[in-house]
Amino acid sequence: MAARGHVQDPNDRRLRPIYDYLDNGNNKMAIQQADKLLKKHKDLHCAKVLKAIGLQRTGKQDEAFSLAQEVATLEPTDDNSLQALTILYREMHRPELVTKLYEAAVKKVPLSEEYHSHLFMAYARVGEYKKMQQAGMALYKTVPKNPYYFWSVMSLVMQAISAQDEKLAQTMFLPLAERMVEKMVKEEKIEAEAEVQLYFMILERLGKCVEALDMVRGPLGEKLTSELQSRENKCMMMYQRLQLWPECNALSYKLLLKNPDDWQFYLSYFDSLFHLMDKSWSPPNEEEHCVEGPVQTTVAEAVKFVVDRMEEEDKKESRPLRGPYMACLELIHRLRQRGCPDEQELGDPLELMLQFFGKFGDKPCCITDLKIYLHLLPPEQHTQFKNRLGELVPLGEVGEDGFGFPGDTKALQRHLCVCQLSRVLGLQRVLDTEGKLCLITELKAHYHYGLQFGKSCLKTELQFSDPYCLMVAHVYIDLWTETGDENMLWQCLGVLEEGLSFSPSNAQFKLLLLLLFCRLGAFQPVVDLYSSLDAKHVQHDTIGYLLTRYAGSLGQFAAASQSYNFSLRFFHSNQKDTSEYIIQAYKYGAFEKIPEFIAFRTRLNQSLHFAQVRTERMLLDLYTEADMELTEEHRRLSLEEESVWLKVRSLTLRLLASLALLGHAPSSRNSDKTNENGVSAKSSTLQTLLSQLDLTLQTAAQITEKQTQYPFLGPPSSRLATALSSGSCHCQASALQLSLTLQELETTGLDDSSELQTQICNSFKSLIVQLQELLSRCKGEVLEMKDSRLMTQPSLLETLVFFVETVCVVLWVASYSASVLRPLKSSLQKKKKKKKDSSTAMPVVLSGFQEWTGSLQGIVTQALDHVKGQEASLTALKLAALTLGVGHAQTQEECGFTRAAMDKVQTSYLGSLQELGDLLRKRADSLKSLKF
Repeated sequence: MAARGHVQDPNDRRLRPIYDYLDNGNNKMAIQQADKLLKKHKDLHCAKVLKAIGLQRTGKQDEAFSLAQEVATLEPTDDNSLQALTILYREMHRPELVTKLYEAAVKKVPLSEEYHSHLFMAYARVGEYKKMQQAGMALYKTVPKNPYYFWSVMSLVMQAISAQDEKLAQTMFLPLAERMVEKMVKEEKIEAEAEVQLYFMILERLGKCVEALDMVRGPLGEKLTSELQSRENKCMMMYQRLQLWPECNALSYKLLLKNPDDWQFYLSYFDSLFHLMDKSWSPPNEEEHCVEGPVQTTVAEAVKFVVDRMEEEDKKESRPLRGPYMACLELIHRLRQRGCPDEQELGDPLELMLQFFGKFGDKPCCITDLKIYLHLLPPEQHTQFKNRLGELVPLGEVGEDGFGFPGDTKALQRHLCVCQLSRVLGLQRVLDTEGKLCLITELKAHYHYGLQFGKSCLKTELQFSDPYCLMVAHVYIDLWTETGDENMLWQCLGVLEEGLSFSPSNAQFKLLLLLLFCRLGAFQPVVDLYSSLDAKHVQHDTIGYLLTRYAGSLGQFAAASQSYNFSLRFFHSNQKDTSEYIIQAYKYGAFEKIPEFIAFRTRLNQSLHFAQVRTERMLLDLYTEADMELTEEHRRLSLEEESVWLKVRSLTLRLLASLALLGHAPSSRNSDKTNENGVSAKSSTLQTLLSQLDLTLQTAAQITEKQTQYPFLGPPSSRLATALSSGSCHCQASALQLSLTLQELETTGLDDSSELQTQICNSFKSLIVQLQELLSRCKGEVLEMKDSRLMTQPSLLETLVFFVETVCVVLWVASYSASVLRPLKSSLQKKKKKKKDSSTAMPVVLSGFQEWTGSLQGIVTQALDHVKGQEASLTALKLAALTLGVGHAQTQEECGFTRAAMDKVQTSYLGSLQELGDLLRKRADSLKSLKF
C-alpha cells in the first residue's frame, strides 16, 4: 500500500488502521474506518482516496472514481495522497491520470527529486517517450545525477524505436542521443556499465560498427564487467557485422584455448575459417596477422586444432568436456557440406559418436547432442550403430522375462539414450505391429524396474525411468494412428496415468494426457491436468491454446468460461506488468532490456490465441447467459486455418451485437435518418458484415478442401472443418441474412409486401430444414461398447455443440423477428378496429412466424430427447465388463489405470451432455416468450 514514511506525522497514525484493513482484504471495514476519520478530519485527503480504493475493490467503480477526482482536482502534494491515488488509478487501469497528478505536484514543488522521479515513471507507464525525455532532463537539472541524464537519453532511443518514420529515427533521435552521450564522454563523466551499454546500443542502431568496436576496445570497454566475456562477445558481434573475419577467427581461437567448452566460439571459429578460405585470405608475411593475434586459414589447421583439443580432454583425469568432441562432428558436417575430402582426417562419424556415447552416455544431454549429427550416418549403418551402442550399456544377466536390467542410474541413463536414439533413427517406426507390442513389453519392464531407483524421490522430482513410460505412450500412439485400434489409445492413457501416479510433477505426461483426452472429446479431466501444470506467465499463450481450443467445442461451458477467463487475465495483466518491468529497467540501468520488453508486449497483444479467446469468450456469454514431426508447412496451414476461423467467429459476434442494437432501436419507419432506399445506416453495417462473412466462408471452404492432417503432436486442428461440414456456419449465416430481410419489411410495412413476406416465410422453412439436418448429424453413440471394447465418437459431441450454438443464433434472430413483427401486428389490429373489419386474413409473415416458432420448439424438444437418450446410454455402460487384455498387453494393476482413464472420459461426456441439455432447456423457455 501507500508509503507510511513519516512516523512523526499524526496523520500517519490515523491512517494506519485503514491501510491494515486494505492490506488484509477487509475493504468494508476500511471504508467504515475512512468514514469515521473523515467525520473528524474533513480535509484529510488521503482518507478519501483510501476509501475510494475500498469502494473500487468492492465493485463500486463509479463512486470510487468520483471520490478520487474530488481529491485530484485539489492537486495534492502530500506523499500519502499521491501514492494512494497512484494505486487506485492503476487498479482502475487509468495510468494516464497518474501523469496529471504528478505534473501538478511538480509545478507546486519544483525542486522535489521524488516527484520529478514519479512523474518520469508515470510517463513510462503510458509510453510517452517525448515527455519522458523532457522529464528526465528536468530531473537531471534539479538533481544532477548520471542515471537521470541517461534516462533522458534512453527516452530518445525509445522515440527512435517507436517512430513510424525510420529516416526520422536515423537522422534526428539517434544522432541527438549519440551527441548527448559523447558530451558526457568528453567531460569524463561516464560512471556505470549501464551508460556504456547504452552508448553501444546507440552506435549499433546507427550502424556505426567501427565506432562501437573502438569504444568496446577502448577504456570505456573496461567497464563491461557484469557478464562473463561481455567485452569479447560485443567485439565478436562487431567483427561479424563488419565482416572482419581474420579478427573473428583469431578471437575465437584465443577464447577456445582458454575455454574449450564454449560452443558459440566454435561456431564463430568455423564460420570465419570458411569465409577466409572463400576469400583466399592469407596473413601478411612479416606483420602480425591482426589485432587479436594469429589467424588460422586452412582446413588442416582447423582439423589439427580440434584434434588437439580432443587429445587434451582424453589426457585429463577429471571428467572431459563435451565441446571438443561435438566440434569434431560439427567440422565433419561442414566439410561434408562443402564436399571437402579432409573430413576423413577427423575419423569415421560412427566411431566418433560411439566415443562420445562412451564418455557422456550417462548424461541426459547425450541424446540431444548426438541427435543433430545422426544425418552423418548412412541408413545402412543405423542398425549397426544401435547394436554397437547396446554393447556399451552395462546390463545385468537376462532374467526369465528375457531382459537384462541396469544396476544403477548411470547404466539406466545409457540404456535410455540407446532407446531414444533408436526412435530418432526411425528403427522403432519400421517395426510391424507384433514388433511394436514386444518393444512396449520391454520398455514397460525397464520402466517398472527403474522405479526402484526413485523410491526416495520427492513428489516434485521426476522418476529416473519416466522417459521409458513416455516412450511406451508414443509407441501406443504410433499403433493407434497406424491401425486405428482404439484399444491402443486406452492402454496409452492407462500407462500415462500410471506414470503420473509415481511422478505427479511430470509435465510431459500431463501434456500428452491433455492432448489425448481432448482428442477423445473429454474436457473435464483436462482442466485439472492444465491447472496442475501450474503454467507461468507466457506459457498461458504458448501452451494455453491446447486448453482453450477444445474448451467451448466439447460442451463444458462452465469450464470453458473459466479457461477463457484464466487466459484473458494473463493477457490483460501483461500491459500493466510490462510497464512495471520497464520502470525497473530504468531504475537499475538495464537499458538494453527495455526494447525487448516493448517488443514482447507488442507480440502478446498481437497473439492469435489472445484474439481467439477474447472472441470465443464473448460468444460463449451470448450463447449461455443472454436470453509426425511438425513442418513449416503445417505451421503455415495451421495459422491460416485458425486465422480464418477467428474471422468467422469475430464476424458472427459483430453481427449478433448489431442485431442486439437493432432490436433495441426505435422503428426505422418514417425516420429522418433513412436514406433514399428507406434502409437505415445500421442495416448498411449489417449488409457489410454479412458480405464479409460470405466471403470468409468461401475462403474457409477452399482451406478445408485441402483436408490437412496435422501430426498428433502438432497443432490441434481448428473447429473450421467441422463447422463447415456439419452445416452450422451456413445455417447461422442464413439466419443472420434473414434479419436483413426483416428490416426491409419493417421499413416497407405489411401492405404491398406480399413477395417480401413469402421470401421471409421460405427462409423460416429453410432454417428448419437446415437445423433438422444438423441435428441428424449428431445422431449416434458418443461412447459405446462393441465386442467388450470401448469405442468413442467425440466428433458427435463437437457437432452437437455446433447444433446448440446454431440454435442460439437462430433464436437471437427469432427474438429480433418478434421485435419487428409485434409492432406491425399491433398496427394492423388498430386499422381493423377503425374499419370494423374482422374478416381480413392474417398476413402470411405472421402466420409463418407462428409456424416457425412452433417448429423450432419441436426441434429443440427432439434435441433434448436425443441428449437424454445419450445420457441414459452412458449411465448404463458397465465399464467393469470390459476386456482390457490382462496378460500379454497389460497387468492387472495397469488395467486399473486404464479403467480409471475410461471412467474420466465417461464422466466428462456425461458432464458435457448435462450442460448441453441445461442450455437447450433455457433456450426452450425463451422460445415460449416469442409467441404472440
